[in-house]
Amino acid sequence: MSRFLDMVDSPDHVKKLTLDQLNQLASEIREDLIQTLAKNGGHLGPNLGVVELSIALHRCFDTPHDKFVWDVSHQTYVHKILTGRKDRFHTIRSTDGLNGFALRSESEHDCYGAAHAGTALSAALGIAAGRDRLGTDEHVVSIFGDAALTNGISFEALNNIAETTPKFIGILNDNEWSIAKNVGAIASYLNKLITHPSYSRLQRDFEKLLKRLPKGELAVKLGHRAEEILKGTVSDIVLKESDNKEDHDGRGGFGNSVIFEEMGMRYLGPLDGHDLPMLIGALEYAKTCDQPIVLHVLTKKGKGYDAAVQHPEKLHGVGPYDVKTGAAIKKSSGPPAWQDVFGQTMVNLCKKDSTVVGITAAMPSGTGLKILEKEMPDRYYDVGIAEEHAAIFACGMAVMGFHPVCAIYSTFLQRAYDCIIHDAALQDLPVLFCMDRAGLSPQDGPTHHGMFDISFLRCVPNIIAMAPKDEDELVDMMFTATHEKHPTFIRYPRGAAEGVAIKETPKLLDVGQAEIVRQFENNGKPKVSLFGLGNLNRMARDVATQLTAKGYDVAVINPRFTKPIDENTTEFFGKASDLVVTLEDHVLPGGYGSIVNELFGDRQISTPVVRIGWPDQFIEHASSVGELREKYGLTPEATIAKVEATLPLSSASAGTQTAAIA
Repeated sequence: MSRFLDMVDSPDHVKKLTLDQLNQLASEIREDLIQTLAKNGGHLGPNLGVVELSIALHRCFDTPHDKFVWDVSHQTYVHKILTGRKDRFHTIRSTDGLNGFALRSESEHDCYGAAHAGTALSAALGIAAGRDRLGTDEHVVSIFGDAALTNGISFEALNNIAETTPKFIGILNDNEWSIAKNVGAIASYLNKLITHPSYSRLQRDFEKLLKRLPKGELAVKLGHRAEEILKGTVSDIVLKESDNKEDHDGRGGFGNSVIFEEMGMRYLGPLDGHDLPMLIGALEYAKTCDQPIVLHVLTKKGKGYDAAVQHPEKLHGVGPYDVKTGAAIKKSSGPPAWQDVFGQTMVNLCKKDSTVVGITAAMPSGTGLKILEKEMPDRYYDVGIAEEHAAIFACGMAVMGFHPVCAIYSTFLQRAYDCIIHDAALQDLPVLFCMDRAGLSPQDGPTHHGMFDISFLRCVPNIIAMAPKDEDELVDMMFTATHEKHPTFIRYPRGAAEGVAIKETPKLLDVGQAEIVRQFENNGKPKVSLFGLGNLNRMARDVATQLTAKGYDVAVINPRFTKPIDENTTEFFGKASDLVVTLEDHVLPGGYGSIVNELFGDRQISTPVVRIGWPDQFIEHASSVGELREKYGLTPEATIAKVEATLPLSSASAGTQTAAIA
């Protein structure tokens, strides 16, 4: 039997299908999502939840002329399928395949790229303002999630929309879930709207009106009628007087108002996000509005796949899984993940030190803090998708004598940079920032790679910055950080740790002191010093073994600290070596290799330095870390080739820089 999906190669084809055919198309897309992501992994739950919404959007609007701006954009898989990328969808998140997020360079239908929460409203408003200045007629639609409303940027945009443009369509995709369960007042507010008994009446009224909604004058009339019915219902829900003193608004009234209305925007909803006629009618009406409008659309994360509905957190972003059960396909046993080591260490630290608390910005599972939440919930704080708030909140707790541990991915910590400088460093507060995903997040790509933290932190006074070579050293660093009085940062990668046993009792490290892993043999051969930072220290040791076999005298140093660096050890090996090699899982500009070069310049050390790291560009997504390292020369083979090219054995003059090392 032929599928409607096979006939849809562009948004124009969506417009030619009947409502019954569109519903069949939705079922076919869901099946493709489930089957494809079972092999590739990806954001399953969010995309299953927006199938009907995505179809309705392309039924009512004309991209690329009209502009869709997606918040986070991990829910754009259906949009990609409907905009000419169906035949490549099986390549999603794999090497040379489709990106897992909206990407301007991938398609003209992706007008704005993003993969961090809270950007859609501001970006869409900027596009709308540009349209108004140019005098063009495109519709601008911002699709943002309920979780994005915990992000301050969203409210900065909402505050500005009505004053900037009369034509703006916002779609609040409310699935009640972010990666973790939503927290805070906004989540409670939205829940209050959708759980009130009046909501069922609202749904019935909307269905009667919006399913009849054609284009033209009647659309406007029926739309306004629907709006008035809705406002009455919403008033019943959120403006009704309450006997609960906690509902008092402080101004002589009770309850809350509809926040979007208060900001000068029309509000329609909540709408059933899986009812295509209702969605199409509401969107057609929204196109006629003479002021900014928000459609509050309720969707079910994981809809159409029982395993994803029952376990929305586990099947939000997934690796390969069994289609029948939804269970992850387990890899062969191996070392624990870095984040799990972090999470268990947090529990151990909290048990021994009453001042230690854990803070996450809506990523308890990804960071490993889920372990702390389960075992010691009173020592755990989830502030929602609000990295700036997380950082300042941690500073506030530090003022009260606590040692807050703020776990944020390296790429997301960029959003809190001002807070790092102004609140943590300037006040010299003992907050520990643990930066997971430092280095590559291969399938997610450039928006999620943690490539810049060494560079943006090294110029900030008062801070301590570290990178462990293995999981045992991570524990030592966390233990050390909780005894420090300065802002401290620890970077470590995604995935499995090194498989090193963790000693029973952690040790305090000397701040700024490197570890000499392997000394020179002083055998008269050309001397090469390998400074392997963090997770690249293992590669440095592998390179050392191979270079030794080729006839070099090799030392290996574990720098441990990028601020302050061990200047004495660095200078010593700089002068003792014929060649210094730095290895880092970070961009080369401003990275650890740059720090070493600057020190050599200041100390007038002429030893050449070969820097191994990521080039000055955004690194694309790929199926694995190994593929990207191979492509960009972060391998033992490429490193050895650079050493041999810079210091050929045939021309090397060994031992000329300094006397033998004791």
